Amino acid sequence: MTDTTARTDLGPVTRREDIPRARRIVVKVGSSSVSGDAAGQIGPLVDALASAYGRGTEVVLVSSGAIATGFPFLGLEGRPDDLATQQAAAATGQNVLMFRYQKELDRHRVVAAQILLTAGDLQNPTHRVNAQRAIDRLLALRVLPIVNENDTVATHEIRFGDNDRLAALVARLLGADALVLLSDVEALYTKPPEQPGAERIDEVPFGDELAGVTFGSVGKSGVGTGEQAPRSRPHGSRPRRARRSW
Repeated sequence: MTDTTARTDLGPVTRREDIPRARRIVVKVGSSSVSGDAAGQIGPLVDALASAYGRGTEVVLVSSGAIATGFPFLGLEGRPDDLATQQAAAATGQNVLMFRYQKELDRHRVVAAQILLTAGDLQNPTHRVNAQRAIDRLLALRVLPIVNENDTVATHEIRFGDNDRLAALVARLLGADALVLLSDVEALYTKPPEQPGAERIDEVPFGDELAGVTFGSVGKSGVGTGEQAPRSRPHGSRPRRARRSW
């Protein structure tokens, strides 16, 4: 079991069963769970997020899937290889992806907000503070922030590398109590597990050490791992304190 350690007013959150104690969580979902044949799984995912929100937990969703969602609308049979077409697919797919999320969120009377970031935004002190302030305000207004990498302007050289790393950095930025990564991969790795030299991570650092970790994918158990997205519920019973429900 892979654990991260986060803190709330009630002490450390180190296990999946402790997640209901978290005041604020960041949930990341991978492209394969919300695009293509899996697009229909957005509904169950939204149900889980809305339930957590309704119980008072502040939730930020980091969602992949813009490029995979967009390329069929461009008449492409597969993921494009060149950067310009990837950026075009991302621009198209991000719009469709947000529409699909909002359509499902409408059932819960929840409003979503789109947050697109680049690695440069989190390296620039002014941009970083602005992003933090905006997301904090959205959460205070009971809006669900949906974060993705700004693929339209990000090049291969200035990318986060993957949205697992983006989610970890967003969790640090917002002082989240827990980070939940939903994936169909069985564990956490130092890089995509199919690449040479990928090593499984059995203990996940938290706090200042987190900045130096290059996250791969995450699997089925523990805080920071989670189950496959359609079946996962990144929340539990009563939250730390009552808040207005949707």
